[in-house]
Amino acid sequence: MPGKILIIDDEPHILLLVGSRLKANGYEVITALSGEQGLKRAEGEKPDLILLDYVMPEMDGEEVLRRLKAAPVTEAIPVIMLTADVKNVKTQDYKVRGAADCIFKPFPPEELLGKVKQSLGEGH
Repeated sequence: MPGKILIIDDEPHILLLVGSRLKANGYEVITALSGEQGLKRAEGEKPDLILLDYVMPEMDGEEVLRRLKAAPVTEAIPVIMLTADVKNVKTQDYKVRGAADCIFKPFPPEELLGKVKQSLGEGH
């Protein structure tokens, strides 16, 4: 059964695009437009997976990831980082910090769904 996914991104069109794709595949979607809002929603909603943008104002994705992994209530939730920074970001860097995976924007819907299913342990 598809789970609950929290998308944290400061760009409303990304929330809409990714959210509608996930909803069309049966997932429950929660959104947050900032790192601070995302941390609160993660603690309150306890999603099965978090999709987290790297570049955001005020608190970037790296800091949000650090806080998620440091808090007992959210440390076990898998996080997939979303970034457009192909030059400076390495997938392994995120994995060392506790992320399950990384997706580079723009991404095909199949890649998103595949990584979501893999992170949730579906489709094996």
